[in-house]
Amino acid sequence: MGRCVKDGKFGIRAWGLALLVLAATLLAALAGGACFGDTSRSLVLTTTTSTYDSGLLDHIIPPFEEEHNARVRVISVGTGQALAIAARGDADVVFVHAPSLEEKFVADGNGVMRTYVMYNDFVILGPESDPAGISGLEDGPEAFRRIAAAGSTFASRGDESGTHVKEMDLWLEAGVGSPGSEDWYLSLGQGMGGTLTTANELGAYTLTDRGTFLSRKDLDLLVLAEGDETLFNPYHVMVVNPERYIQVQKELAEAFVEFLVSRETQERIGEFRREEYGLSLFNPVRLEGEGP
Repeated sequence: MGRCVKDGKFGIRAWGLALLVLAATLLAALAGGACFGDTSRSLVLTTTTSTYDSGLLDHIIPPFEEEHNARVRVISVGTGQALAIAARGDADVVFVHAPSLEEKFVADGNGVMRTYVMYNDFVILGPESDPAGISGLEDGPEAFRRIAAAGSTFASRGDESGTHVKEMDLWLEAGVGSPGSEDWYLSLGQGMGGTLTTANELGAYTLTDRGTFLSRKDLDLLVLAEGDETLFNPYHVMVVNPERYIQVQKELAEAFVEFLVSRETQERIGEFRREEYGLSLFNPVRLEGEGP
């Protein structure tokens, strides 16, 4: 106290300077997105475009962020890219839909805790004129066989996504092999949204998951072939291996996996846009009476 009285003018200046520094610090923090009550942790999720573009993640993630005081940063790309990003240790969790690629990801030591979350199905779209005559088929390979035989335009994502992997499996089962050199085959290297837009403009056939198709009300394309077991589309979540990548938020990532298969989240998945479309865009694997 004696020093404050003796050096009153200096003390006032010092406090003024300190207040200015504090104000500048607070302003910088606010500009950087930090504020009281903001989340203190961040979880990086790489995922396929269908979970993001459909709006599903915006529907289910907020309760997790609130409960765990964390922000989920979503990187939405094709499944192949999502796994590649995670394999570099640049993600904490992966949520994708290509079982063969997922199994390799785990076998290579890049992922752990692979967990089945939900499923929907793939559908084969085409123009109303249906030049390949596939309408009503419940046989994916046969539909592809007819498209190839007719030389009808087919728009492929061509991006190593889960949908592209499924498409190539269907060509193989159809006995067509790789149609990449055919004039009627368009390998676009685009996401599902861009591929659907191109197919719609050209009146071409294409493959998509049902959830993404239902969310695109602007399309003139019709579902012409569906219902075959070869068109089944499961989604799994995995934690990026924390023993290989020490930067992985292990506890938070494991909590996110448990969150996705909790009863509450599974119900939210099943309810997502069901009233709007008359069916679920994604089907939770844990039905009433099952799971935690």
